Amino acid sequence: MSHSESREVCFALEGVAKSYGERCVLSIDRLQVLCGEVLALVGPSGSGKSTLLRLLNFLEPPTSGVIHFQGQGFDAQRPAPLEQRRRITTVSQRPVLLNRSVWDNVRFGLQLRGERNAHDQVSEALARVGMPELARQPARTLSGGEAQRVALARAMVLRPDVLLLDEPTANLDPYNVGLIEETVRALNRERGTTVVLVTHNVFQARRLAHRVGLLLEGRLVEIEEVERFFDSPADPRTSAFVRGEMIY
Repeated sequence: MSHSESREVCFALEGVAKSYGERCVLSIDRLQVLCGEVLALVGPSGSGKSTLLRLLNFLEPPTSGVIHFQGQGFDAQRPAPLEQRRRITTVSQRPVLLNRSVWDNVRFGLQLRGERNAHDQVSEALARVGMPELARQPARTLSGGEAQRVALARAMVLRPDVLLLDEPTANLDPYNVGLIEETVRALNRERGTTVVLVTHNVFQARRLAHRVGLLLEGRLVEIEEVERFFDSPADPRTSAFVRGEMIY
């Protein structure tokens, strides 16, 4: 049984488009994200990858079409309620941390949700990203890689059903890349967290993903299980992209 055949559907997009003024930046006829998978989205800058993440996190409504999340449909007229949006968390390429300690940053989301006894959850999250000894350090003193690991801990402590990652290791050194990738892998393996990863790094997509999709000019060119995507893609544009050719 293939990976796709063994999973329920987490997200289903039908005729989803997003426009800003007269400019259409995303147009997806059909896309499914499977529960418990790691789906990597690759493509050049400006291809609509980050826009798609914002729609999946319900930070913005689609201009047209319907986004189904775990069986419920949402669109421009029917926004997702707070209880649904809380099941999804995003880690961006340049996370914004509070001018507080590392510990307070990781605890912040739980505090907003009224969870007062968060010590164990915060401790576990910091241990997972290799930062327990920096718990009391001011966030403003962190390196870029450390800040990104704090942002990941802040997301994972909420135990989301879906984790959206927007270039989470861009411009980081190999040590921090390895720590973040292993944390994501463990979350998916141990908790069954659904992960959608936007990355320019095709090697990272191959290391982490179950399936990979290529976006070009706001459209989904191809989506396949990882080995097929890289070794025998159906679309010549995918073949060119994985070879590193300029297809922009």
